[in-house]
Amino acid sequence: MPLPFLTADRSFEAADDIALPYDDRARWRRPYRPGPWRVAAAALWLLLASFVLFGAVIIALTASPASAGVVFALALIVIASALRLLRMGVWVSARGLRHVEFLVTRTVPWKRVVAVRTVQQPVRWLGLPRTVQGQALVLLRKDRTDEDTAPLLTTHGLDFLSRISAFDRAADTVEAWAAEYRRD
Repeated sequence: MPLPFLTADRSFEAADDIALPYDDRARWRRPYRPGPWRVAAAALWLLLASFVLFGAVIIALTASPASAGVVFALALIVIASALRLLRMGVWVSARGLRHVEFLVTRTVPWKRVVAVRTVQQPVRWLGLPRTVQGQALVLLRKDRTDEDTAPLLTTHGLDFLSRISAFDRAADTVEAWAAEYRRD
């Protein structure tokens, strides 16, 4: 029985000519993968959520359904926060640049973007108040001053801590997309 989907010498099908999802310019996409610190933090939140869900089941079997509902709602909040943590970052489309933070999402259309560039400056270490010297990808806008904007990406954030080359690739990609989209 031949298995053509497992062989390397199969003929190309007509379905291979379909455009890939990243070719859609209107789709929001992130130019980098979430970093190991971000994924580890989300995994720990999801592990905590599993324990809370297990506790909700035990409470539902032994106590009142109202108290189990409260614990279940707490587990849903923990799950939602873990998913939001994974969603955080910089997203780009033909419409603009989107900076997703934990509680706030800001979208800037390309017509208001002056430049996107990498600068050397003090940056927050893992988002905490402590600052260290590092690099940041900053967005310069027409309607705001340079000091008024927060950095989009930093070398000491959850995505790029101890991954300088990954930060350089992501910053170069965002800068290239900004240059391309501002021309259009």
